[in-house]
Amino acid sequence: MRLLVVTGTGTGIGKTMVTAALAACALRDGRSVAVVKPVQTGVLPDEPGDLAEIQRLTGLTDLQEYVRYGEPLAPATAARRLSLPGPDLTEVAGRISELRDRDLVIVEGAGGVLVRFNAAGHGLLELAVALSDRGLRPELVLVCSSRLGGLHDAAAAAGPIVRAGFSPPYLVIGDWPTQPGLAERCNLQDLPDYAGAPLAGVLEHGAGQLDRARFAELAVRSLTPALGGRLDAADFVTSQAAPLPIEEEISR
Repeated sequence: MRLLVVTGTGTGIGKTMVTAALAACALRDGRSVAVVKPVQTGVLPDEPGDLAEIQRLTGLTDLQEYVRYGEPLAPATAARRLSLPGPDLTEVAGRISELRDRDLVIVEGAGGVLVRFNAAGHGLLELAVALSDRGLRPELVLVCSSRLGGLHDAAAAAGPIVRAGFSPPYLVIGDWPTQPGLAERCNLQDLPDYAGAPLAGVLEHGAGQLDRARFAELAVRSLTPALGGRLDAADFVTSQAAPLPIEEEISR
């Protein structure tokens, strides 16, 4: 079993779209896939959550959500407001480890990499450690932004992952603009250096509006072979390189 743990530099960064893309690539290759959302917040019991979006885009039915809190807050905060301790991550790791017969298991976090899941102050990294203790080998996928400020956010999120004992994460830009500006084009080039991690995907803006077949095609061309797709990251960076300033062009 391959185990991918998807986290991000913050909320609303594109984690669910990237999770769906990872699943779509694996399904296209005929692999068995399960997606786990350990904690869902901001969704009432009768409302569709992130897993419903993944099912809509991919057709996947092996979807597991363990805990849900209705208020749109960090999981530990939402749990505290209900006088609850939050999920026991040792128990969560045990449930995930029971999925070993799948070819790929994808675990999608909540919010950013350091967001706490429970009153003990534990979050996604502690869950990844607990999974490692069960003999699994989590690989981290860090969903980031190419916008102004994205370099700092990616560096700040990648650091704790490495300090927790994991390999540098796979960087995936979760929402590449239709008309990238100077900041996005420059940051595309700089993100791997700041984060100390390889660029492994660039998901186009509007991916969530596609039908299932078109989303699968987008997923394959948006992720590198390391994540099951066909994107050549170096070629993409070159094709999107920012033009030189006018004065430098003139001096040449």
